[in-house]
Amino acid sequence: MANLQGKFAGPFVLAGSRKAPSPSRRGLPQLAGRLALRTTPLVLASSLAAQVALSDFGELYRQLEQGNCRACHNASGVASGTRLRFPPSGATPEEVERFAWDLEALVDRSDPAQSPLLLKPTNRTPHTGGQLIAPGSDTERLLVAWIERLATASAKPAEHSLDPGAAAHPAEPLRRLTHTQYDNTVRDLLGDRTRPARNFPAEDFVDGFTNQASAQAITPLLAEAYAKAAEKLSRNAFRFGDEHDLVPCEPRHARDRACAEAFVREFGAKAYRRPLEPAEIQGYASRLVAWAAREEDFLAGARLAVETMLQAPQFLFLAPQPDGSPAKQYETASRLAYGLWNAPPDRKLLEAAAAGRLGTPTDIERQAQRMLAQPAARDALDGFLAQWMRFDRLRNTVKDRNRFRDYGPEVAESMAEETRLLFRHLVWSDLDFRAFFSADYTFVDDFLTRVYGLPDPETPFGLTRYPENSDRAGILGHGTFLAQTGKPVNTSPTERGLFVREHFLCQTVPPPPPGVDASLPPLALGGRPLTVRELMETLHAAETACASCHKLVDPIGFGFERFDTIGGYRETETVRVEPSPLEERQGRKAETHELPIESSGYIAGVPDSAFRSPREAGRILAGSSVCQRCVGKQLFRYLFGRHEAERDAEVLDRAYNRFERSGFRFRELVLGLLVSEEYLQVRWRDAP
Repeated sequence: MANLQGKFAGPFVLAGSRKAPSPSRRGLPQLAGRLALRTTPLVLASSLAAQVALSDFGELYRQLEQGNCRACHNASGVASGTRLRFPPSGATPEEVERFAWDLEALVDRSDPAQSPLLLKPTNRTPHTGGQLIAPGSDTERLLVAWIERLATASAKPAEHSLDPGAAAHPAEPLRRLTHTQYDNTVRDLLGDRTRPARNFPAEDFVDGFTNQASAQAITPLLAEAYAKAAEKLSRNAFRFGDEHDLVPCEPRHARDRACAEAFVREFGAKAYRRPLEPAEIQGYASRLVAWAAREEDFLAGARLAVETMLQAPQFLFLAPQPDGSPAKQYETASRLAYGLWNAPPDRKLLEAAAAGRLGTPTDIERQAQRMLAQPAARDALDGFLAQWMRFDRLRNTVKDRNRFRDYGPEVAESMAEETRLLFRHLVWSDLDFRAFFSADYTFVDDFLTRVYGLPDPETPFGLTRYPENSDRAGILGHGTFLAQTGKPVNTSPTERGLFVREHFLCQTVPPPPPGVDASLPPLALGGRPLTVRELMETLHAAETACASCHKLVDPIGFGFERFDTIGGYRETETVRVEPSPLEERQGRKAETHELPIESSGYIAGVPDSAFRSPREAGRILAGSSVCQRCVGKQLFRYLFGRHEAERDAEVLDRAYNRFERSGFRFRELVLGLLVSEEYLQVRWRDAP
């Protein structure tokens, strides 16, 4: 072991590092001490040896945090497929301790100097992230010491439960109705199709979707919007009397208590998606009768009851119900309905809940299959697609109309429709969903054929096969991807690479340092015209801080350079070099150059991933289990309303296995996630 310490000694420091800053308040000020003072015995040579080793690891862990290793080595990072995965930010001492000993999997006991844990971060073995630990640095010495500790340890420490009392399925976060769900709910409840949520504050994209629980707080502005909408909806509901037949009885007079209770019981059950408790019925009925007496109008009281219920948490949120509660199966019905339809449960689903027929996987599967056959399911999955593919950004993309006269808002809509039709074709025909990336056909109209250089289809948006020599395939050949990831004039390999990483591989690339100017300078260097690729390679190679991240995304984008910023194919890149003010005064004119394009690209971290076109890239993604699993993760985020966590590995694996066994039929992936204890927050009656 002594040879290992001396073999890599030297005067270097952590690559790119400065003097270590003061420890943060939360994570590591006394991490080593906290770990060493744990009373739980560790299976090591001695208690003292354990304290010393863990103390050393505490400092090493701090150094690795400074090196930003977690940015790639996490569940959503570029290196998520490797054996090294950091605990979450702000990890507890127990989680850090477990991570410390799990690193044994990366240690070569027979020859510690050849351990991947040492060779990778020092870049002795090629490392996608480059050299993060300089040979001979203090950080390397700490790493070597820990490798020695792992190589000589007789056994790993005993496993410790992070939360021994935790439930088998931790509670999901409380979720509010999305704006789409709100509109659909008041439509089904009141027959109102005015879509009042269009006037609500816009929903934010978080983790790729607008329905994430972490962004669903009711702000004062949203609360005011709910109040205004409730007032208007309740007024419209009774504008011309009880035209929607909301009151199930004929009130004898304004203070008819029996009719008031009947109305509250029936309408409340629809609004809250469960039977009301007796106290709830009495409370609402009392307010209804009091207001009706004041106004001398029963419907005025009913209007107040509706207005109040539409602002209640039981209406606005998918409220969880206790296990064993009679209302639990109604919660299950709501989770199914809002997951598959973005709408409240229908009569059949509520009847099944009332009869106790939503308590087993077979029950749920039967209902889910029925629901998937309804048009509402198509609309709901269209909503998933629109957010996953960011149709909103596509519609807001701006192009230079002087350069790209074939592009406009109507073309952007056609691009979205092209992608929607491919998605629908694969999902609802139960075809292999991997073709979303590799399909040799598409759905175009005459707007798109002008951009793509294809002959007009016989039927607008009919299935059209690409020519045999075409470089297009699947979503990567669509303007949805190519146009929204481009600048007004030039392409953006970085944006295209980021889109592939984030949307199709579920990997998060670290953000640029604060204050970085992301705009592209003129395509010229010393008066010599450059392609976008040449300029980016020159700029990013010169900036060490930029290179480590850009090499994760730029090479992907370079593989699409034969397609311009609106998605049109090109053989050369048109570069216009403008004269400087002095040159212009001297009479020099702007020059236009047609430069050859180098379109070779690759996906760092994916084996055998070199490609030169969307068609080749599509085949690589279609065949990649990382991409296939990412489809499941994206759907998980949409359905569960949150980012996946380590505890979700099992449900994701089960859903993926069902997806794979079915021949990658998307509907089976939907069912694999929805028909699960984790999504429905239940424990099956017939579970072992």
